[in-house]
Amino acid sequence: MMPPGDTLTRPRPAGAPPGHRTPVEDGTPVEDRILGLLLPYHRTTEPGATTGPGAHPEQLRQIRQFTDAGEPVLFTLPGFPCKSPNPAKVLGHLPDEGERLSLAFLDRLCARIGEIYEPGARMLICSDGHIFGDLIDVPDAHIDAYGDELRTLISSEGLHHLDTFDMRHVHGDADYDTKRALVTDAYAPSLGALRAQVRSDEETARLYRGITRFLAEDTAEFTGTRSALQRACRERAYGVIARSRAWGDLIAHCHPRSVRLSIHPQRPGAAKFGIRLLEAADAWATPWHTAVLRQPGGEARLMRRADAEGLGRLVLRDGRPSHYEAVGREAVS
Repeated sequence: MMPPGDTLTRPRPAGAPPGHRTPVEDGTPVEDRILGLLLPYHRTTEPGATTGPGAHPEQLRQIRQFTDAGEPVLFTLPGFPCKSPNPAKVLGHLPDEGERLSLAFLDRLCARIGEIYEPGARMLICSDGHIFGDLIDVPDAHIDAYGDELRTLISSEGLHHLDTFDMRHVHGDADYDTKRALVTDAYAPSLGALRAQVRSDEETARLYRGITRFLAEDTAEFTGTRSALQRACRERAYGVIARSRAWGDLIAHCHPRSVRLSIHPQRPGAAKFGIRLLEAADAWATPWHTAVLRQPGGEARLMRRADAEGLGRLVLRDGRPSHYEAVGREAVS
């Protein structure tokens, strides 16, 4: 990986055909260099596997669509849906320090691409809360408020490489129930096909187990037995995965020329590239399921609010709970 600031390529010269490839100084294609900036933050199901640019031909192809044309690289990232409804996990229903740090991290990745590829890069945050909000028991009003605050953060923090996309951008003035049904009917796999894939494909099965676990953890109030909760969450997990795939396919339809990212771990060679949201190495933690604990050296850790509360003091930002700050012997390793 080259240090930030090295010049590796230039835009397509005036009059050159769209497929013109301006060589870089050391002969390495610029798409390899761009992907190389993302590789240290790859969320993968195979952490011991080879992770050089050549192990990700689909991402190289997607990036090349832009570098061949001398255009800014566009990344699409489904995620940042809404806060977990479980108050033991998060500080409230609005974005806080976790989202602020994650958005800044993603903006910096795009900025670093601009240092080695002059047209630069942009990232579209495709908030997916509305597509499955009814399945995770989060009101549409809370999802709207979360999305509005994301846009405010992007503007106030000067994150010029980021934009947002959500359900409000599709199907006009229809209500959210109608929009969910339209997107699901158009793009979601059938329940039977999804069940078969969970049985036959380990990556899908791993995702299914993870979503089931999150749904159970996020159910703050349940009057039935633990086994009844697990059954209900397993059924809802199929719906969440089906609708998430529908949302991803809608994004691909609306933005067919993009580099497709995912918050979920992906194997090398997959159609999507799994990306971490912070420097931290945890493969699953996201800011909408956790709170931030800042250690004395400044490192940010994502953990359950109830755990962070026992390790630090609450910090407010603009009058709202933002994160926890560990002090003295309360710092964690």
